[in-house]
Amino acid sequence: MGVTCVSQMPVAEGKSVQQTVELLTRKLEMLGAEKQGTFCVDCETYHTAASTLGSQGQAGKLMYVMHNSEYPLSCFALFENGPCLIADTNFDVLMVKLKGFFQSAKASKIETRGTRYQYCDFLVKVGTVTMGPSARGISVEVEYGPCVIASDCWSLLLEFLQSFLGSHTPGAPAVFGNRHDAVYGPADTMVQYMELFNKIRKQQQVPVAGIR
Repeated sequence: MGVTCVSQMPVAEGKSVQQTVELLTRKLEMLGAEKQGTFCVDCETYHTAASTLGSQGQAGKLMYVMHNSEYPLSCFALFENGPCLIADTNFDVLMVKLKGFFQSAKASKIETRGTRYQYCDFLVKVGTVTMGPSARGISVEVEYGPCVIASDCWSLLLEFLQSFLGSHTPGAPAVFGNRHDAVYGPADTMVQYMELFNKIRKQQQVPVAGIR
């Protein structure tokens, strides 16, 4: 796994989410990118059970349980403003047993699915973000495989992003600032997806129980 940038692509004016995805993938294919299967990243939100908060008016914490098809044997648990725990897939079963402490927020499941493309040393994933039956946005993930230090390859990543995102090219992900000279890992990618999903939720103003 290399250094990865996850960003949101706005829906083109006068187009649907699906039409914008098709425009984007067509650009990639014109550059010479080749399809390499599909991908999926999902996220379910849990909030601290009311019974554990006591009577002090404490604010509940959120935890995001996520999966990534690139890591089929792993489950990622990201705490609000906290660390990322990487566990095996049985962690989902553990969450059921922990329902006295963490409860699933209703209608909180959000995911992105789409096609993987390979272009030289870059792996590109363009996905449709959905909540329930509705398409909510577009995710774009670009990974530069040969490098694991974000500061060493961000300028190269940026140049490639500009080649097909144009004016919608994102700035450096916040997680890069925290790990400027550190080895980039899968948890850093999942943090970016968590931030993207929360951003899309807020844009859509989707009321989800337990999410502030």
